[in-house]
Amino acid sequence: MSGYESAKPSKEEEEERRLLKLQILKIYLTSEARQRLNNVRMVRPEIADFVENQIIQLASTGKLKRQITDEEVKQILSNIAERERREFKIRRI
Repeated sequence: MSGYESAKPSKEEEEERRLLKLQILKIYLTSEARQRLNNVRMVRPEIADFVENQIIQLASTGKLKRQITDEEVKQILSNIAERERREFKIRRI
């Protein structure tokens, strides 16, 4: 070995990050909001990860002072859906 650690985190580090993420979400999300994100994760895991990462970032910078409710999570998801909405134009040749 050359003394350099691999760029890929070990399973223990990944597990620690996952547990820390769950703890932070438990503090800053109501149980209904956490359940909604879990439901979203089953269908669109990338969106659930995006929302969770945004919440963690707000919490870590001190901008989040209270718990986020289910209604607020719905609004966040609605805003994301609007941004991702694609328009299709069908032209007849």
